[in-house]
Amino acid sequence: MTEPFDLIRSRRRTIALIVQTDGRLVVRAPLRAPEKMIREFVQGKADWIRKRQAQARAERLPPRQFTEGEKFLYLGRSYPLMFVPPQRPALQFGSVFRLSRSARARAKAAFIRWYKARAAEVIGGRVDWFARQHNFNYQQVRITSARARWGSCSSRGTLSFTYRLVMAPLEIIDYVVVHELVHLKVKNHSKRFWSQVAAILPEYKHHVAWLRKNGHALTLE
Repeated sequence: MTEPFDLIRSRRRTIALIVQTDGRLVVRAPLRAPEKMIREFVQGKADWIRKRQAQARAERLPPRQFTEGEKFLYLGRSYPLMFVPPQRPALQFGSVFRLSRSARARAKAAFIRWYKARAAEVIGGRVDWFARQHNFNYQQVRITSARARWGSCSSRGTLSFTYRLVMAPLEIIDYVVVHELVHLKVKNHSKRFWSQVAAILPEYKHHVAWLRKNGHALTLE
């Protein structure tokens, strides 16, 4: 019996398996890959999938409550939430996150808006800096709510990043930024691709390991 999964097709050459923090399996496959081939690939990885699903469920954090004192990540550091009298915008940040008491019912939406705005500034700035330093030409930067991937690069040169990435330390953000910039020139994950990443970020393997270990915590779920 094949593991149940969500299928996402795109302009890629290989099949990739992604186990979400809730244990859900996402399969990314080439546009024309036969469904039978995809299911056989998934079945062949059944033991690996079950192991990762068990690990994901064990690591899963308790649901967010958005209560006073609860901590939220920004650039790799945790900051507590404090409720304050009405203010605009409803969520503001200094040494703590300050949320209007009147906005408690929509706290998650307020955090998402805030993270997306900060992600546009921080990630957009890092993309621009690395692009100028290493002669990459991109079209635009998009901030998304993606849950299955940290970033992507379209065939037209649009770079997309999930807002969740701005919760990570800056060196992790830089790795994802460089990863997607290199995809502007090398569309696959060949040795040539990784050698170009290493030429810019020699310590990139440490950043990959950090994301594998800590990525599940970069969430508002």
